[in-house]
Amino acid sequence: MRSSARFVASCALIILCKLRLIDGAKEQRQCSEADYYYEYTECDSTGSRWRVAIPQSHGACAGLPEPVRGTECTFSCDAGEFLEMSAQECTQCAAGSYSLGSGIRFDQWDSMPAGFSSLATSLENSPSGEDRLTCNSSSWVPQGNYMESNRDECTVSLIYAVHLKKQGSVSFEYQYPDNNLLFEFFIQNDQCQEMDTSSDAKWLKLTNNGEWAKHTVNLKSGTNILYWRTGGVLMGAKVVKPVLLKNVQIEGVAYTSECFPCKPGTFSHVPGSSTCDPCPRNTYSSHGASSCTPCNTTTHYAAEGSGVCSKRPPCSKKDYFQIHTACDQEGKTQVMYKWIEPKICLEGVPGAEPLPPGGEREPCPPCNPGFYNNDTATCSPCPLGTYSDGMKPCVQCPAGTEPTLGYEYKWWNVLPTNMKTSCFNVGNTKCDSMNGWEVAGDHIQSGAGSSDNDYLILNIHVPGFKLPTSVFGQSGAEFGRITFEFETECKADCELYFMMDVNRKSTTVVESWERTNTRQRFTHIMTKNASVSYTWAFQRTNQPSEVRRHLNDMARIYSITVTNAVDGVSSGCRACALSTQPSGSACVPCPAGHYIDTSTNQCTECPHNTYLVSHATLGPDACKSCGPASKSDKDHSLCYSDCHFTHTDGNVTLTYDFSLLGSVGSLMNGPSFTSKGTKYFHHFNISLCGGKGQLAVCTDNVTDLSIAEKGDGSSAVKTFICQSTIIPANGRGFHTALASQSINLADTFLGASINDTLNGIKARPELYPQTSKKVPDVNFYYRSLESTSSCESGRSAVVTLRCNPEKNSKGELSVPSQCPAGTCDGCTFNFLWESSGACPTCTERDYHQIEGACKGRQQDLLYVWTEPKLCIGGVTLPEKKTLPCEGVEFWVRLGAGLGAFTAVLLISLTCYFWKKNKRLEYKYSRLVMSANKECEMPGADSCAVMEGENEGDMEDEVVYTKPSLLGKLKAIASKKNGESFEHVQLNSSHSKALVWS
Repeated sequence: MRSSARFVASCALIILCKLRLIDGAKEQRQCSEADYYYEYTECDSTGSRWRVAIPQSHGACAGLPEPVRGTECTFSCDAGEFLEMSAQECTQCAAGSYSLGSGIRFDQWDSMPAGFSSLATSLENSPSGEDRLTCNSSSWVPQGNYMESNRDECTVSLIYAVHLKKQGSVSFEYQYPDNNLLFEFFIQNDQCQEMDTSSDAKWLKLTNNGEWAKHTVNLKSGTNILYWRTGGVLMGAKVVKPVLLKNVQIEGVAYTSECFPCKPGTFSHVPGSSTCDPCPRNTYSSHGASSCTPCNTTTHYAAEGSGVCSKRPPCSKKDYFQIHTACDQEGKTQVMYKWIEPKICLEGVPGAEPLPPGGEREPCPPCNPGFYNNDTATCSPCPLGTYSDGMKPCVQCPAGTEPTLGYEYKWWNVLPTNMKTSCFNVGNTKCDSMNGWEVAGDHIQSGAGSSDNDYLILNIHVPGFKLPTSVFGQSGAEFGRITFEFETECKADCELYFMMDVNRKSTTVVESWERTNTRQRFTHIMTKNASVSYTWAFQRTNQPSEVRRHLNDMARIYSITVTNAVDGVSSGCRACALSTQPSGSACVPCPAGHYIDTSTNQCTECPHNTYLVSHATLGPDACKSCGPASKSDKDHSLCYSDCHFTHTDGNVTLTYDFSLLGSVGSLMNGPSFTSKGTKYFHHFNISLCGGKGQLAVCTDNVTDLSIAEKGDGSSAVKTFICQSTIIPANGRGFHTALASQSINLADTFLGASINDTLNGIKARPELYPQTSKKVPDVNFYYRSLESTSSCESGRSAVVTLRCNPEKNSKGELSVPSQCPAGTCDGCTFNFLWESSGACPTCTERDYHQIEGACKGRQQDLLYVWTEPKLCIGGVTLPEKKTLPCEGVEFWVRLGAGLGAFTAVLLISLTCYFWKKNKRLEYKYSRLVMSANKECEMPGADSCAVMEGENEGDMEDEVVYTKPSLLGKLKAIASKKNGESFEHVQLNSSHSKALVWS
C-alpha cells in the first residue's frame, strides 16, 4: 500500500498546470495508467475530497486525468476488499492475497517493513566518565516471523507512523519473558506529544517463556506515531532474553488501495480473503500463493507454514527418545524408543542409525503416595478420608486424625492428570506436545523439541489451597508449599526456569538456574489462598537455532510435592483437635494462635510472646519463643517490635522508644552502575516496629501496574524490609523513574540486642564510623525464609540504630561505604539508622543543678542538661527554684569583725610575749654577771627568782645557777685574755651574796 501523499486539490491543479506548460514547450507522449496513481486530498470542512492523479515521475508523460470529486470521507471497504481508485468502488482481492478493508497488517518480517524504523539512544557516561556505551549496533532485528529487540542496555525504539481517518486500534502479539528488559508501548501525535495512555496499557506484562500474549490499544483519528521501546537493566552476567513482536494489525484507515500478497508458507485459495492460511505440514508455498505445493516426502519435508521443502537427513540419536510404557495387566512396564515427531530423518540410508529395540519388561514402579493399585494397570486416587503410601491399599485415618491433602509425585511411569507438558517454538507456534517433558521411571526429563532454543514446558495447576481442619481460618503466613528435587546437565548455555502465575494475572519467575546444577531441592511457600499455576521451562540455548545440536543437555525432576492442595490426595494423617462434646469425635478448627495438644486432642493457646510455626508441627513445639525485645501479635502468627527496648548495665538502665523514627524508613543509595554504564539505584523500605498492619511495601511500576498500585498482586512485596531497583528517567528516554525487581529481604523479626550476634546473624560495627558516645547501638535482626540459589538459608538483615543528637527524630539511613548495595556477600544486608529518636529516654541522671547568685536575700536554683545531651523524651527539666539566702554584706561584716578581733588578739599576745621576753633577758644578764665573780664558798647548783615574785624581792636574794656550756666557753676565753674573774656588784638592800658560776 502506498502511503497517502496528502496533497490538497489546489496543489494538484498547480502541478497539472505546470505539466501542461511543459507540454506546450515540447512534444511528450500521452500518460498511461502505469505512469500515475491516484490519491485523495484531505477532507475539507464539508466532508468532501478530490481524487487526483499523481505521476510516478514528473515530466515523463503528458495528459494526466483531471481531478474529480472523490468518495465521502466516511467511505470504507469491507475485509477482503480494496478500493479500486479508477472506478472508486470496492473490489474483492484476488486469490493469493488478502486485505483487512479498513486496516493493515504486518506479519512478515524478513526485512524491516516500509514505514518502520528503529532508533537507538546512547547511554549516559559511566561513573568514571569513560567507556561511554554507543548504541549504533543496537536495533530491532527482523527474524522472518517476528521482530527481535536488542539484548543490551541501550534504549531502542521501533517506530511506525499511521494516519487514521477514523477512530481505530492497534493490536500485536509479543513475548516478554525477562524483567531485566523494560518494555513499553506508547503513542504520540504529530506534535510529538504523548497520547493519553493508561499505565497498564503502556507497560507490557511479562509472559511465560515461549508463549505469545496479545495487546490492543485504541487509536484516535489523525496522526498516530507508535513506539515499541525496550531498554536493559543488566546488573549481572546473565544473558538477557529479548522481546519478540509479531502480527501488528492497525484498524481505522479509511481504505486500502491494494491487497497484500500472502507471505511464503501461507495461501488464500478464494477471492475476497481477509487472511492467509498456513500451508499444512510437508507442503510449501511461495509469495502470493493461492495454494500449497506438496513436497516429495520420500526425500524432503516441510514444517507447517514453510516456504520451502528441506532435505531429510539420515537418522541419528538426536531423532529418537526413550519412554516407559504404561503398566499392563501384569504390572509390567517396558522401555521403548520412539521417533521424535514430526519425523524428518531417513532410515536405511548410509550413515543412518536404526531405532533401538525395546528393553526388557520390568515391574512397574509403585503408585505415588495418595494413590493405590487395585490389581489394575493404573493407579487410582484414594477415596476421601483415606490415605496410602502408594504401596499399600488405602485405609481410614484413625480417630483423632484427619487426612493430609496434596500431591507427592516421585514415580513417573505416566504423566499425572493435573500436569501438562508442551513445547513452544520461540518464533512461531507450539511444537508437538510429546516433545516437551518425558516420563522416565524415577524422574521426568526434558524432551527433544524441534530446535535447541525451544522452550520445553511442564505445568501443574493448583486451583486453591485447603488448610487442615484444625488450622483452617488461622492467619498464618503459609497456606501451602511446593518442593521439587531437580538437576541440570548442560554443555551449552541452558537455563531452567521455575515460574508461577497467581489468579491468572501475571507470570513471574520465582527462580532460575543456568548451565549444570547438581541434584538439589527447592521450596517455595505460598502465602495466600489463590489459584496458582507452577511452570518449569527449560531452554537449551538462548541463541536462535533451527536444528538440534545439544540433545543431551537436559533437566531432570525427581520429585514434586505440593501441600494443602484443595484437589489433592492423602498420603498420610495428622492429628486434629476434637470437639469438647462428650459424643463429639469430629475434627474442629482451633482458634488463631492455638496448637493441638497430642495428649488430649484439644486446642491449646500458645504461651505469651510465642508464635505458631508451620502447621506441620504438633504439640507445644509448634510454639516458638519470640526473640529478645520482641512480642507476638494476638494471633501468634509473627513476632514484632513495639518500638520499646531496655538495656541494663550495672545499676544503670537505659530505656529506648523508637516510635519517633516513624512507621517506615526509606533509603535510596547510589547511584550504582552496571558493567556498561547504566545508572540505577537501590531503594529500600524498612518497617522497624509494628505488626502486619505496618509492614513495608515495594511495588513495581513497570509490569502488572494495575494491581501493583494497590499493593497487591505478584509484583508487590509486603514485608519488614524490601528492595526495589530504580532506573532514573534521565538518559534512558523513559518519561518517569522506573521501579522494578522488587524482592523480599526480611519477613521474620528475630529480636533486638546490643550484642553483635543473634541466631547466627552477625552485625558488623566495623563497617560503620566509630562513635565515642557512651550510648550503645541497638541492633535489630531479621531473616527471610525464602531461599535463593545463592542464599540457601535465605537472606538476613541487621538494622543498627545509633543515637545521634545532631539528627532529627526521623533520622537518616545509610549503608556501609564498603558495600554500597547494602550487602557485601549478597545474603546479609546491613543498615545504619542514625537519629535523635534512637537515643534513650531521659532520666534524672541526664541533668544537673546550678546555683545562682544571692540577690536581695534570694537565690535561684537552675537545672540544665548534661552536654552532650544523649537522651530524648522521658523526664523534663525541673522548674527554676528560688530560695531565701543571707546576702554578701552580712558575711562581709562578719568577716571584718572576726578579722579585727583576730588582729587585737594577735597584738595582745605579741605584747605579752615581748614583755616576758624582756624580763627573761634581764634575768639572764644578771645571772651571767654573777657567774663571773670569784667566791670561796660553794654555792648551790642553781638558784633563781621564782616567777611571779616582785623585782624588789629579787634584789635581796642570791641566785645560784649551774654554768651553761656557753658560759664555760666564755670563761675559758676570759682566762686566756688575762682576766681570771669578773666581779659583778649586786645592788641589794640585804646582805651581799656571791653568785658561783
